[in-house]
Amino acid sequence: MKLFLIVSIILLLSANVVYAGEADVVEVYVKKTGDNVFHFSVAVRHQDEGWDHYADKWEVVAPDGTVLGTRVLHHPHVNEQPFTRSLSGVKIPDNIEAVTVRAHDSVHQYGGKTVAVELPR
Repeated sequence: MKLFLIVSIILLLSANVVYAGEADVVEVYVKKTGDNVFHFSVAVRHQDEGWDHYADKWEVVAPDGTVLGTRVLHHPHVNEQPFTRSLSGVKIPDNIEAVTVRAHDSVHQYGGKTVAVELPR
């Protein structure tokens, strides 16, 4: 009985980490603002639980895996889901026609849904 109680408590405590899951990119808008310079507005969905588990950034990634831009998210968005944040001044070389946007959370890191987007030229 004592072992059952201990295992049950461990499972209940770990359920919070599993519940929030990974951060998903759900929508991306991109606008060209200059020569090879772009503005991104990205919507992210994650069941933020507070400071211990929240979506903490999203990135614009080139086809070869190079990170071209990062939008750091400085606080949890517990009551704002999905939420949209922007990043301006992302420089992307001429030879890149499309990028992938991925989100990161403080527990699972990467692994949620990504969005591939063609760049307006």
